[in-house]
This record gives sequence, structure tokens and C-alpha cells, in this order.
Amino acid sequence: MKPAGFWSVRWTLTTLLAIAGVAVLARLGIWQLDRLAERRAFNQRVLSQLQASPLDLNAAVNQAADLFNMEYRSVTVSGEYDFSQEVLLRNQVLDGQLGFHVLTPLRIANSDQMVLVDRGWIPFDQSAPDQRVQFQELGRVVVQGVIRRPQSKPDFGGIPDPALAEGETRLDAWNIVNLDRIQHQVSAPLLDVYIVQSPEPGWSGLPARQLVLPEITEGPHMGYALQWFTFAGILALGYPFFVRRQLRQSASRDPQAAAARVG
Repeated sequence: MKPAGFWSVRWTLTTLLAIAGVAVLARLGIWQLDRLAERRAFNQRVLSQLQASPLDLNAAVNQAADLFNMEYRSVTVSGEYDFSQEVLLRNQVLDGQLGFHVLTPLRIANSDQMVLVDRGWIPFDQSAPDQRVQFQELGRVVVQGVIRRPQSKPDFGGIPDPALAEGETRLDAWNIVNLDRIQHQVSAPLLDVYIVQSPEPGWSGLPARQLVLPEITEGPHMGYALQWFTFAGILALGYPFFVRRQLRQSASRDPQAAAARVG
């Protein structure tokens, strides 16, 4: 029979807290396993697109391809840039120097649609509209790059783009590539994805092409899951021994209580 002291209010509350602690720790372990499953699915999606043959975007647009689910696939598209509707992406760094990425709508050849192209990095002190003229690529161009999905909100800790002030009709610099909002200041329909232009052999000028692909790793999620499950197991298995030891110490300090238990 369990000692009466175990059923005191103090030990009841302590036991409930221990049970809740085990449940929370186990749930954190399960959460990390869910994150691992999401990461593996992401890796598989990215690898399948990286291994796919380059996509001819001019043909894909006419065939109404599902471009949103082709993120990170190599792509080629031809058309002409519309620099009058160009915007910038803030807080971009190259070799420790702060600047912008130039996002320019490309009128897709033989189509009534546009695709936004991240043409690369320019320095902060050369980002004014009249200075960006020097970076224009006029006439018909062929762009090679990868498909990227836009963002609708910034990453954790990021700053959302401000709403237009009274009298403003457009934003020139953006914190994220939010195509839904950028579409409001572009005259032709934009595709629901954008292109990050790949570095080109022999191209050493500005904009500086930057193509950063995600790391295909599983991350630390399995290790974290094992840690949380280990903590849950230690608490679940160790708590009864802790209680027993505490009750024994309490009984040894109270001979009358010990005698009552013996009786």
C-alpha cells in the first residue's frame, strides 16, 4: 500500500506537473519528427526539380504548365525587359557590401504575360532609378535561371512591406518578392513565379548574378527529437524513484510517521 504522504496536495500537484512535463517533452519530440518529415519532402521536391531537364518557359506558358510546383527547376525564357516597371529587393549583400537585387518584368515573347526576373545585385549607391539605366539590357534577351516561388509575408523576424502612402502609386524597393502586391503596379499579367537569373560565363559586370540553392540536408531534427524523447523518458522513469526517495527521507525524519506505517 502506498504511503499516505504520497496523496498529499503537494505530491498530487507535483505528480500532475511531472505528467504534464512528460507529455510536453514527448510532444516536442513528435514535433521535431514532423519537421523532419517536412524537410525530407522538401528535399525530394527540390531534387526532383534540380534533376529535371531545363524548361522552355515560352512553350510552358502557352501550355499553361503548373509552374508554382516547379520551384528550383532550371528554365530558359526569351523576351524583352520593361525597365519602366522595374523594382528592387532590399537588404542584399555581396562580399560584405550592402545593395539591392534588381527585379525586372520580362515581356515573354509571343505571349501577353510577363515574368519577374531577379537580374542580380547592384550596390546601394547605384540604386537610384536614373543610375540604374546603366544596367539595362535592351532588345530581345534570353534568360537562363531557376524558378522561385514568391512570398506573401516575410520570414520570422522580417519586416513586411509598407502600404502605399496617400498619393503613392508604386513602391520602388521591396522587402520580399510579393508578386500579388507587385502585380498591382505592373501593367501586364505576371506569372505566379519569378526567375532568379543564373551566373553566366564571361559575365563579370553588374548586376552581379547570384544563384543560391537550398542545402539538401535533413538538418538537426532527428537529433533534437531523440533529445526530447530522452528527456521525457528520464522524467517518466526517474520520477517514481525520486518520489520514493523523498518519502523515505521524510519518514526517517519523522519516527512517529514511520511507526504508523509499520503498524
